[in-house]
Amino acid sequence: MTYEISSWPEAEGAARATALFTDAFDAAPAGVWASPGRVNLIGEHLDYNGGSCVPIALPHATYVALSPREDDRVRITSAGTDPELWTGTLADIRPGGGQPTWVSYALGVAWALARAGHELRGVDAAVVSCVPISAGLSSSAAIECAVGLALVDTFDLPVTRPELVLACQQAENDVVGAPTGTMDQSASLLADEGRALALNTLDGSTELVPFDLTAHGLNLLVIDTRASHALVDGQYGARRTTCETVAAREGVRLLGEITDADELLGRLDDPVELKRVRHVMTEIGRVEQFIELVRAGAYDRIGPLLDASHASQRDDYEVSCPELDAAVEAARAAGALGARMTGGGFGGSAIALVPTELVGRVEQAVEQAYAEHGWAEPRFIPAVAAKAGRKVR
Repeated sequence: MTYEISSWPEAEGAARATALFTDAFDAAPAGVWASPGRVNLIGEHLDYNGGSCVPIALPHATYVALSPREDDRVRITSAGTDPELWTGTLADIRPGGGQPTWVSYALGVAWALARAGHELRGVDAAVVSCVPISAGLSSSAAIECAVGLALVDTFDLPVTRPELVLACQQAENDVVGAPTGTMDQSASLLADEGRALALNTLDGSTELVPFDLTAHGLNLLVIDTRASHALVDGQYGARRTTCETVAAREGVRLLGEITDADELLGRLDDPVELKRVRHVMTEIGRVEQFIELVRAGAYDRIGPLLDASHASQRDDYEVSCPELDAAVEAARAAGALGARMTGGGFGGSAIALVPTELVGRVEQAVEQAYAEHGWAEPRFIPAVAAKAGRKVR
């Protein structure tokens, strides 16, 4: 059986958030905001290394119904969390504050905005989401950005979207404790329908490039391996630390500042450093080629870049896992033009570039591979480039 993860129409997401808010607080919310998950097409682990990445926003979004309070109290609810209703104050939301992890994701941005000098009051909030959790599709950034947009609008804060990206990243880094870059929040806040976001993390520049596979007879199939994905267990941070150590030794802030990659790679003696840096440097080159092909509408030629990106993450950065490798291999064997893991790794999702008429065959091939290994059935998301975060009610 093929399991596809559907997104909610905007009106349904707003209605779900409103209903949860009303049930919890016996009042209507002041507004509802939504912000999407994302899938990265290429450029993994470059957002903290000064390279470029190319994500799209997904139709799957987190919805936040919110109202301001006259005091500094915070009440927030989210179905299925423990506890389902959390109550505290704005001062309670901080690094090491002891709040549940889901509350840190949801309200850490309030701490970051206050730290930047913006005046906030307490809020009541209700959160619902159709972004798959632990699938490497940035459910965390979706909730950060949705709450961030709600706070900026509700309290009329003079915060631009690029500034909000940084506030949300700071919340995840400091309050949650996940040392991520800015790609996820940038995709959630800056992407656009029918276009991919080319994000240069060295200089902060962005470019929206057309990404309409349907007109070319192609589909982007996201394969949720259902292998648990987490970024706070030390493995992600260890790779970032290795890259930062090499960059500091080379006298640069980020590896992306190094112009002669071959010379650097030829000097690295430590085998772990060599592999990690080689992934970063070769991935930077692949992203440049990818963007050129997408600008030209040559979508049928990007498959080999996806394949090479996966091999680099598997062998050099070592962030893949058996479930991801099996999904990629089965998709290619069934006719995908290219496939790779996406997201931070250690589980999560893969993507495959598939001719439209072969989507069913690819899904069946991946399912069969998983059944042969005795793994849980994978889930599938037909991905299209969707809107960035916004107020929806």
